[in-house]
Amino acid sequence: MTDSLAGFDLVIQEVAVGALTLTVARPRSAEDLIDEDDYARDERLPYWAELWPSAHVLAAVLEARDLTGARVVELGCGIGLPAIVAALRGADVLATDWYDDALGFARANAGAAGARVATRLVDWNAPPADLTAAAADLVVGADLLYEERNGPALAGLLPLLLRPGGEALIADPRRPHADGLLLPLTAAGWGHTRTEVRHSARQDESGPVIHLHRLVAPGG
Repeated sequence: MTDSLAGFDLVIQEVAVGALTLTVARPRSAEDLIDEDDYARDERLPYWAELWPSAHVLAAVLEARDLTGARVVELGCGIGLPAIVAALRGADVLATDWYDDALGFARANAGAAGARVATRLVDWNAPPADLTAAAADLVVGADLLYEERNGPALAGLLPLLLRPGGEALIADPRRPHADGLLLPLTAAGWGHTRTEVRHSARQDESGPVIHLHRLVAPGG
């Protein structure tokens, strides 16, 4: 692993994703990374440091696709598992998060996997103009709806990121705030389907079922 991970107490683990076996690093304890100043400023907590069940499910969905030539953006990439899998399946991938440390892990894990993944610091409420000017074919995210404020932010962001007819895949462990994302977009003419996926990864309080939301932008 790279120097960007120096100073972290690391866990290195093998993760099976379809036909792939990846070796990824993550911090041993997300709780140890809580910064009181970050929380006081914008209630920020280091959720990025966990490898959540939704990331396993989303990565498996991407591994089953041929993404050759697709422009893919991952939101809230954390340590980068879905972004890495998308790159290995042929996509041009940009992994984004609002924590610099998360991007360091995503880059290190991508390098270890031999995957080419670009990274960028992105605030969902104030995305860079050049990011939204280059329309993506596919936007992905795992367990993004853990706070009520996130749904409306994503509902405003996805139309800026996706080309007409582009697709978003959001893996969500049945958090209570999904409607904040889904209702504004479906009211604006977006297509939406939901698939229940039962996973065998480490279970958290949400249980073994993940909702995979597929959203399709109008105009394609």
